[in-house]
Amino acid sequence: MNLTERAIAEELMDADDLDAATYAAVVGDLAKVNVVTMAARPTLAFLARVFARHRGGPLRVLDVGFGDGDMLRRIARWAGRKGHAVELVGVDLNPRSELAARAHTPPDMTIRWVTGDYADLASEPWDVVISSLVAHHMTHDQLVDFLRFMDRHARSGWLINDLHRHRFAHSGFPLLATLFGWHRIVRHDGTLSIARSYRPGEWGPILAEAGVTARVFRAFPFRLCVEKLKA
Repeated sequence: MNLTERAIAEELMDADDLDAATYAAVVGDLAKVNVVTMAARPTLAFLARVFARHRGGPLRVLDVGFGDGDMLRRIARWAGRKGHAVELVGVDLNPRSELAARAHTPPDMTIRWVTGDYADLASEPWDVVISSLVAHHMTHDQLVDFLRFMDRHARSGWLINDLHRHRFAHSGFPLLATLFGWHRIVRHDGTLSIARSYRPGEWGPILAEAGVTARVFRAFPFRLCVEKLKA
């Protein structure tokens, strides 16, 4: 596949007719992918920087497009070890995500799962808005709107944690997925996700169109993140 430009093909997991059991298996395996690829590291490092300047009360965190909910579970465990007070909320358009997240979350872990549009939560006070592996699923206009939402409503800052469109990652992921025996949809969609993701130089015009300033940086392995910390 030519990676000069972003791919626009739809991923199999986004199909409306994908049954809930298969969807749960797919996002469950994606959570395993996130462990192997150390996906939580940039998000936890960002939250550590936020906490270094946060004063007073629990940090209210909104995770947009939570999927299996594994990122919020990682944050909950991390915050517990660090002694940080957090209020964790995940919102996802797909009702199958809420079913999967609730099934995979221990009952003693206090996370609020919401099925719906993140814009419907604009009236709530948010310290931080995050997303992981979501930006490449959005259309250009959706991404611009999302950047504006985060910049307007996240009082302490926001983070997009996404993939880096890189030939080595694109070639290597199918081998990794086969080695670990992940679901066939994960093997297909993971490879396509890399092709749908951005390169560092592509973020500048998008941020400019949104009227937002932010830091774009790479994180090992093959993550591309966009971060805004507020004073």
